[in-house]
Amino acid sequence: MSSALCPLRVDLRAIAGSFHLYGSFVDGAPYGSGHINDTYAVRFDQAGTPVRYILQRINSRVFRDVPGLMENIQRVTEHAAHARATGRRDSIRRVLTLVPTRAGGVFHRDAEGNCWRCYLLIEKAHPFDLVENPRQAFEAARAFGEFQRALVDLPGPRLNETIPGFHDTRRRLETLKRTMAANPRDRVAKAWAELDFVLSREAMVDVLLDLQERGEIPERITHNDTKFNNVLLDESTNEAVCVVDLDTVMPGLALYDFGDMVRSATNSALEDERDLSKVAMRMPIYEGLVSGYLASAGSFLTPAERAHLAFSGKLITLEIGLRFLTDYLEGDVYFKTRSPDHNLDRCRNQFALVRSIEQHESAMQCAAERIIKVACES
Repeated sequence: MSSALCPLRVDLRAIAGSFHLYGSFVDGAPYGSGHINDTYAVRFDQAGTPVRYILQRINSRVFRDVPGLMENIQRVTEHAAHARATGRRDSIRRVLTLVPTRAGGVFHRDAEGNCWRCYLLIEKAHPFDLVENPRQAFEAARAFGEFQRALVDLPGPRLNETIPGFHDTRRRLETLKRTMAANPRDRVAKAWAELDFVLSREAMVDVLLDLQERGEIPERITHNDTKFNNVLLDESTNEAVCVVDLDTVMPGLALYDFGDMVRSATNSALEDERDLSKVAMRMPIYEGLVSGYLASAGSFLTPAERAHLAFSGKLITLEIGLRFLTDYLEGDVYFKTRSPDHNLDRCRNQFALVRSIEQHESAMQCAAERIIKVACES
């Protein structure tokens, strides 16, 4: 059984009617390509002007504390919106805006128990699955760095952990080991090479955790899913407009976010690509990421955080690969899949990228040090 939500006939008109939306419902359709939640764009006629909104059915199998998740998103978006309120005409496009329910909340629970939320749809801006040039990489990294910076001074209690231990690589590895031993779907024999790949790199998984324990890397509020397609780029200027998909915003390490940028943006192929000869780490894209991230986040990063930018990409790529591998061994219970070996194919793709990063790691480290030096001198 996949963790994808069960297919259903959605009455989008009725769901939309539970939110403070004005005008007449026109239509709605599936939107985007996310692995976890079900997303729809709905269109309303407001006095002759078409206006679109995003409706999302939250996957409560993955996000079991929906009230806690939505509390996080409400606090983060309101604080970030205040931080971005610079008088710009397009400031409403810079942060996701939750639409309240008619009952006064931030999510709606339907008669079947499904939880729904609603956002303003940011028009004339789109996500991209594959980074095409260093400028796009710069923009995406700058946006995620600005997102982190806007939340440095978030007041109040610690955010809820929507998925406890989400980027705890040691915990992820121990889960893989237990699943390997249990072999619940009799798939271990098909994945021996991938399991050996992970286990031979076990020493990597504790590096950032040890730095955090020694106080060299602080806990921060992080996005925790910084794929390139979680940033919207303006269709006219290609400027990064808004960071989206905030379900995993919670306490974490800044390097988790940067590492996932490296993983998702530098790959020359999509993560579903089965031809591993097409998978490679692209140095120009990596340099664009470092430059963009330091342009917005450089002011608050510690020396240890700056020193591990290159390493973080290797670590998070390994981690995401072992997550795909664990899900494959468990029977595809988390990520949406389109074939029996889909998660295994994704895992192999990620491990091919780890190999490429390892081949370029010295050059990546030198590039990061050079860009950091330039940033400090400017």
